[in-house]
Amino acid sequence: MSEFPERLRRLRENMRPVRSMTVTSQLMGLHPDMLRRYERGEVEPSMGALYKIADYYGVSTDYLMGRTNFPFVHRL
Repeated sequence: MSEFPERLRRLRENMRPVRSMTVTSQLMGLHPDMLRRYERGEVEPSMGALYKIADYYGVSTDYLMGRTNFPFVHRL
């Protein structure tokens, strides 16, 4: 099973200030129902949605998808 749903949920819950799923999804430019379905593991995000989520939280797409345990992108 993908680590994506759990990592997404943890990122949202640990975000400060704490925001509801509805507010978070609006700030990302995603529909609240889709964010809810991603967190439940019902569907996997499109590449576009994955980029929006990664940009919002400042983490790499590889971290979101469980390909690395290092959340942050190191930029040169």
